Amino acid sequence: MSEEKRAELKGKVLRLADLVSYQDGTVASRMIINKPSGSITLFSFDEDEGLSEHTAPYDAVVTILDGECEVWVAGETHHMREGDTIIFPANVPHALSAITRFKMMLTMIRE
Repeated sequence: MSEEKRAELKGKVLRLADLVSYQDGTVASRMIINKPSGSITLFSFDEDEGLSEHTAPYDAVVTILDGECEVWVAGETHHMREGDTIIFPANVPHALSAITRFKMMLTMIRE
């Protein structure tokens, strides 16, 4: 999404889950904020989709907007559903997998 399109969202009441659509067999994303200090990206995951284990250099906050998933942080498994939030610590391995179709908001805070 271009900076111009993101600017159109400012000052409006938003239903975050409605800003990204499910797509069969894949993961879709929509960045709504992208600044040097951090970003906010919305994702939708079809059932059985996910992100393989990886690390990130910054803390990341994930909030589930719809559906259910499992997340792994440093080898520990967590079942998450709509309304749940978890913080992935910087440089700690994490992954996630859809149990049902689900949507999430990822907030990255850069130092």
